[in-house]
Amino acid sequence: MNKYTLSNGLRVVVEYIPTVRSVSFGIWVKTGSRNETPENNGISHFIEHMLFKGTKRHTAKDIADLFDGIGGNVNAFTAKEYTCYFAKVLDEHLPIAVDALADMFFESQLDAEELAKEKNVILEEISMYEDTPDDKVHDEASRAAFGNHPLAYSILGLEERLTAMDSDTLRRYMGDRYGIDQTVISVAGNVEESKLLALLEEHFGRFSNKGKEQEIEKPEFQGDYIFYKKKTEQNHICLSFPGCSITDPQIYAMILLNNALGGGMSSRLFQEIREKRGLAYSVYSYHTSYADSGLFTVYAGTAPKLTKEVLDLTMEQLGELSVMGLSEEELHRGKEQLKGSLILSLESTSSRMNRLGKNELMLGRHYTLDELLQRISNVSMNDVQEVTKRLLSVPFAVAMVGSTDKAASQLGRDRFVSSII
Repeated sequence: MNKYTLSNGLRVVVEYIPTVRSVSFGIWVKTGSRNETPENNGISHFIEHMLFKGTKRHTAKDIADLFDGIGGNVNAFTAKEYTCYFAKVLDEHLPIAVDALADMFFESQLDAEELAKEKNVILEEISMYEDTPDDKVHDEASRAAFGNHPLAYSILGLEERLTAMDSDTLRRYMGDRYGIDQTVISVAGNVEESKLLALLEEHFGRFSNKGKEQEIEKPEFQGDYIFYKKKTEQNHICLSFPGCSITDPQIYAMILLNNALGGGMSSRLFQEIREKRGLAYSVYSYHTSYADSGLFTVYAGTAPKLTKEVLDLTMEQLGELSVMGLSEEELHRGKEQLKGSLILSLESTSSRMNRLGKNELMLGRHYTLDELLQRISNVSMNDVQEVTKRLLSVPFAVAMVGSTDKAASQLGRDRFVSSII
């Protein structure tokens, strides 16, 4: 991996992979729903959509035709703390991809007619999300954990806020948040770096917007209870706990704890709730890291009549974890699982580009694969015990989407606080 800076200060990270014939190219911007306000919630995602809706040189159909014509892929995504525009193409077509993405990034028209149409598209996306309770509950889980903090904002936004946005609103936000210091270009694949830098200088060297500094406030974990009543066949429940930030030295201990509790088919929750008793089709846990905080979440979807038993078993597993911790065998298996998934995830140019872009944007540094494997190997049982204490140090948050919340509302959310390891 090599890091460069263009003449205007724009950061570029490149990984040359000579054994492939593809190149993945990404433009990463450090802005997402966390950087929004209650008044403009959803604007980062709206802008992501609009950058595909036409420039001075290309219509929206032209952009689609261009990438289809070279057998490439182009897309984008918005997260809570960043937005990424990316393409994957054959190495010989990289100049085409760079030209097209740069044109979208700098010259999107944000046309009023296209904007009105895309509002409807996003409103349909919101409606689809609202009709998918196993997705909806995770947004409610963020609100139960973080309250009114921007980290709890929906990435899609709210209908009434989106309806009020116009082209000028989007341009002002881009002027504030789409600055050089908030942007990184990430490239991975079969690329000659000297030619790449000349290409990027040609297309991005004129980038001069400095944007505006924005201070972000660290969230306080709330541990609230939220019930979203909806007629569903299943109850969808999330229990959330404080996690680790992306810079926390204990993050791999937290990931290993997650793997053992609900991170895979061999995990405690999956085996106890699904395999042994058949009480749920979907039950798992996951850990999400942000710049200054994190969230550990357990999810289950089950029939209303089985909800109490599923929650009782979940509490039983958390209680056992708080008293006994992990076994040596679980820790060893988790390390090997994590090492394997890490290595396998780096077998495509897309995943390598994502890793480079996110690390540069959010961390400003890059660990080698050997360094990462060593960090995983170095996790001790004591480390896992320490993150377990953190996990269960405060009353946990509960979010539920379903027809009745009788079982969830009776959970003692502070039951582990005084009984941790």
